[in-house]
Amino acid sequence: MTSVQTAPLGGLARQPERRRRPRTRVSWWFIVPALVAYGVVVVYPSLSGAYYAFTDWNGGPYPSFIGGANFAELVQDERALASLRNTLVLSVAVVIGQSLLGLVLALALNTAIRSRNLLRTLFFAPMLLPPIAIGVLWQFMYSRGGPIDTVLSGIGLDALVQNWLGDSSVALWSVIVTVVWQHVGLSMVIFLAGLQGVPEELYEAASLNGAGRWRRFWSITRPMIGQATTIVLALTMIGGLKLFDQVFVMTSGGPGYATETLSLLMYREVFVLGHYGYGTAIALVLTMIVAMIAFVQISATRRGEVEA
Repeated sequence: MTSVQTAPLGGLARQPERRRRPRTRVSWWFIVPALVAYGVVVVYPSLSGAYYAFTDWNGGPYPSFIGGANFAELVQDERALASLRNTLVLSVAVVIGQSLLGLVLALALNTAIRSRNLLRTLFFAPMLLPPIAIGVLWQFMYSRGGPIDTVLSGIGLDALVQNWLGDSSVALWSVIVTVVWQHVGLSMVIFLAGLQGVPEELYEAASLNGAGRWRRFWSITRPMIGQATTIVLALTMIGGLKLFDQVFVMTSGGPGYATETLSLLMYREVFVLGHYGYGTAIALVLTMIVAMIAFVQISATRRGEVEA
């Protein structure tokens, strides 16, 4: 009889271990296509624009390097300074209006009312529409004898009827109302996400200790939605600084230059007048302003979160 070989104690014999191939090198190859696309679409145009900002390029094949002449002209250009002022006023107003209104809507819709889902959808819906369509819609709303004038006249407020887009004193504020109306839904959704992360036990404990609504909001809600507040403030400020579509459609920067922003001025200098070097200098200045304000704003709000 042949003897049967038995397996050693502990189960089957150990198989020789296979060497694991390092995953680091392999994973980098999956990133290369995205990096190449990012470099071609973002990095190269950005660096080229930064270079052309220091040239007198007007579309020709051989731009000349002129140093900081474009920036010196920009500082002395009254139209550019007016555009910068309009941009800052618009941005601050949009940040305040959109953030406060978005927070109020989020607090109101973070309750058990039956229609909360429908109302959330209605308030967020304008965000899904193209800015060009929003501009055309509100241009019609602000037209002489349009829906806004008709409603004001119908309720006996004829004194409030204005030339909304033709009066330099109210045209910029009309654009601000349009921007806030379109984007307030985004702020509302971000604040809602923050509010739904606040534990109900905190509110119950505060109520048992006699804290009112305002006290609960200031001591519990405000610190707990700090990250949501940071996101809303950053997004609204950046969006306001680079706003172009609604202004271009509704007023084209008019009347005069009352609603012209830096983005619109850059567009005119580059695509209308052919001043590519000067236009890219405006774009570079706008980029630096956005980066600096966003950095300061995020740093300040994060510091407030830590202190809270």
